[in-house]
Amino acid sequence: MILSCNKINKAFGSNVILSNVSFHIEDQEKAAVVGINGAGKSTLLKIIIGELAADSGDVILAKGKTIGYLAQHQDLSSSRTIYDELLEVKRPVIEMEEKIRSLELEMKHASGQELEELLSLYSRLNHQFELINGYAWKSEITGVLKGLGFQEEEFSKEISALSGGQKTRVSLGKLLLTKPDVIMLDEPTNHLDMESIAWLETYLLNYPGAVIIVAHDRYFLNKVVGKIVELDNGKCTVFQGNYNDYREKRAMLRDAQIKAWMNQQQEIRRQEEVIAKLKSFNREKSIRRAESREKMLEKIELVEKPVEINDEMKITLEPDILSGNDVLTVRDLSKSYGSQTLFSHVDMDIKRGERVAIIGNNGTGKTTILKIINNMIPCDSGEIKLGSKVHIGYYDQEHQVLHMEKTLFDELQDTYPSMDNTKVRNILAAFLFTGDDVFKRISDLSGGERGRVSLAKLMLSEANFLILDEPTNHLDITSKEILEDALINYTGTVLYVSHDRYFINKTATRILDLTGQRLINYIGDYDYYLEKKEVMEGLHLSSLQEQEKKEEASEVKLDWKAQKEEQARLRKVQSQLKKVEEEISLLEDRDSQIDQLLITEQVYTDHLQVHQLNEEKQEIASRLEELYEKWEQLAEE
Repeated sequence: MILSCNKINKAFGSNVILSNVSFHIEDQEKAAVVGINGAGKSTLLKIIIGELAADSGDVILAKGKTIGYLAQHQDLSSSRTIYDELLEVKRPVIEMEEKIRSLELEMKHASGQELEELLSLYSRLNHQFELINGYAWKSEITGVLKGLGFQEEEFSKEISALSGGQKTRVSLGKLLLTKPDVIMLDEPTNHLDMESIAWLETYLLNYPGAVIIVAHDRYFLNKVVGKIVELDNGKCTVFQGNYNDYREKRAMLRDAQIKAWMNQQQEIRRQEEVIAKLKSFNREKSIRRAESREKMLEKIELVEKPVEINDEMKITLEPDILSGNDVLTVRDLSKSYGSQTLFSHVDMDIKRGERVAIIGNNGTGKTTILKIINNMIPCDSGEIKLGSKVHIGYYDQEHQVLHMEKTLFDELQDTYPSMDNTKVRNILAAFLFTGDDVFKRISDLSGGERGRVSLAKLMLSEANFLILDEPTNHLDITSKEILEDALINYTGTVLYVSHDRYFINKTATRILDLTGQRLINYIGDYDYYLEKKEVMEGLHLSSLQEQEKKEEASEVKLDWKAQKEEQARLRKVQSQLKKVEEEISLLEDRDSQIDQLLITEQVYTDHLQVHQLNEEKQEIASRLEELYEKWEQLAEE
């Protein structure tokens, strides 16, 4: 056992966050802490690391073991570059390497006892250096940075110029390179694209220490962890297995708890009926028996009633009008910003009833495609055609219209006046707004909370074509599952961008991967995409190469005359270039000759000749400047 939490309690005022939370982590074990937003997951990590004091209870870390922690939000302030910031982590290794090199130089000039001592120190340091894999420190830094999605040209960027998400990735890289015995990560996948998340999964699976993760990324949890610590209403329950195992076991446990509570309630009611009947006989013997049963009832240890949870709630989405079969047709779509081409020659066909996910690395243009389809930004070229009776419902946190002066409750009820109060509250509860939260003003909400309100409004819009940009951001696992069920049962059409692989696996009937500026089509879920990715990318590359060959052959036929003219022009330019180069060579030789003449006594004592030679040098310099410029122009042509 490397880490133990024993009866941890924490409350903020009257709000109990953690109540008698106990669990332990074994060496090399990978565990996750899960629970709804506000369940106390981040609070627990902060107590373990010592950033926050528990009201009572103990956190015990095994003797001599180290622990590292990455919070959700990082405010990294540094004047260093990305590479130099990670280099600092390896400073002790670099200094050890420098000491080894220094000892090698010292040993060359040492002898006798001094040499023996140096050799002993050198051997000890070298062994230690090999144990910590010291020779690989450069490749480790580069590997971690690339794995976390940084390109080599970004390594020299200053930390101060980075976004919050990039700073979090740098902080994650630093933590991974320090290699503590226990790594604690709070939402580590939030700022990573799919390739980087897959890299992190492999890294953590092979990590020689223990790992504790707080994450809403269920696909990530399925791949990495073998233990789940659930926080629910302040209490802790430990489940062995990954996220899917936990879901099954939790459902079974909850069913057993409900059954036990219901059986006990039934037995209590039966006993109360018997007691009432015995008392009604109004006989001394019957009354004594009734009192005896009452005492037995008082001694019963009551089974706690399972708390109501909102994952049994269902949101029903129904379009008001049935669209035509062809919902969206996109042909030859292209978009660039300056010299950066996001995508080109993109084609897409969306049919009624499909749920299509667009995936791809950060910065490839996925959100841009959605915005172009929704007429929010123009494309450079291409055609977009909506089908018959298509009514779009668009979700983008930046562009949803919310009334800042209204409460959450009024925002929904005013938009959908036919809904009763209970349904409004149920919908808001599904998106994590419960109790008095529903009376908060929109203006007082965070960006993530406003996004959830916008998503709740969209789910009720009765549109028949939903276009969603990262719909699961800022949702906890329970809310994600409610949204998944709603989309699966939706009879309209859905096109969305997401990096939530579990969500994609559950909801997508088809995947479009935006890679190499084109879309590759996969007729299946995310697991199917992973299975076929290598084959499909190979076929796509072959198809592009074949297409390029055909285009080249076509251009040869169509532009033969133009090519001949171009060849003639190039020959003329090459001839001019050769003449310029020859003149430059002659003038440079003459300039060198003049320099040699000017240092001879016969010349530098003859003022008239010196003057003439200097004038010639100036003329040569002026002419060379003209020739150099002409050479550059001809070389570009």
